[in-house]
Amino acid sequence: MTTATLSHRRASHSRGGYGFRTVARMEWRKLCTVRSTWWIIAVFAVSMVGLAMVAVSHEGYAQMSAADRAAFDPTHDCFIGLVLGQLLLGALGVLAITTEFSLVLAAKAAVLGAVTLAAGEISACAAFVAGQAALPAPVPHATFGQPGVLRAVLMAGAYPALIALIGLGVGAIVRHTAGAICVEVGVLFVLPLLFTPLSLSAQDAAQNFLPHPMANSMTAVKPLAHTLPPGLIFALLCGYAAAALAAGAWALSRRDA
Repeated sequence: MTTATLSHRRASHSRGGYGFRTVARMEWRKLCTVRSTWWIIAVFAVSMVGLAMVAVSHEGYAQMSAADRAAFDPTHDCFIGLVLGQLLLGALGVLAITTEFSLVLAAKAAVLGAVTLAAGEISACAAFVAGQAALPAPVPHATFGQPGVLRAVLMAGAYPALIALIGLGVGAIVRHTAGAICVEVGVLFVLPLLFTPLSLSAQDAAQNFLPHPMANSMTAVKPLAHTLPPGLIFALLCGYAAAALAAGAWALSRRDA
């Protein structure tokens, strides 16, 4: 009996006789027993913490101008690892779905969201603590109790989890691992470059709606110019994840019909 046949029968049973909790437990075991899940999360965590320490230890605060010192944001600078982290957890979202014949998308999204949110929040907190510890004197340090810092750290942890859910939705639509990851790379890294030849006003507007520039705004304590409030940007990104999952569910229903 082929793997595809077994997967198809398992999915048929989950649609017909299993409840959401049962299917979610199956998806949890499946995700946690795949070795690549833990490798991706480990690399994500190491890159978040390591890049934070490298970035802040080379700030050159003493050589900054008065204007640069006023704009210096020791919290935001701890999350440079999101550049790589968004791709890693987005790829995990793609891999969670494109390797199977059929599935229950809601259960898979719940499990993937829980795992990546936990990994994101722990890594973001670790990156912040490590980054502040690596800041040399007399550079100003940030603490969780300062206005906006805890919000920035929490959003830094939630951002890659939302990217993972977007990757899950894209994977459900494309159903091809390499193709879905290419779409993800295009959205995260190539799409922002398409706005470079446009006017500054167009570039300023675009940064409120493109994922990685949105992450910059959410993780900044000091407001960035021409950006929407962090809460609104976070809500938009949640909307992107919901739309991607809805489109993936529609694509799956069309193929399974």
